[in-house]
Amino acid sequence: MGTKEHTSVTPEIEGKEEELKNLILYNDDHNTFDFIIESLIEVCEHDMLQAENCALIAHYKGRCKVKRGTLDILRPKYVEMTNRQITVEIT
Repeated sequence: MGTKEHTSVTPEIEGKEEELKNLILYNDDHNTFDFIIESLIEVCEHDMLQAENCALIAHYKGRCKVKRGTLDILRPKYVEMTNRQITVEIT
């Protein structure tokens, strides 16, 4: 009697990895740091330190990945951030 071959679940996980996107925050000249930090806490569920770091990275590097997830998760966050006139993009 032979042994049964077990298949790996890695292909399913890899398939889900491909569906993950990033919400990118871009630097702008009209929003204050406090407003960006507050928005990241409220919309993206960041803690204070994470929100401050993302705001600083976007300020100095021009952009920062602020959230990773599926389109279903990121789309409402994108809409809310753009409603607040914060420049974001899903990539």
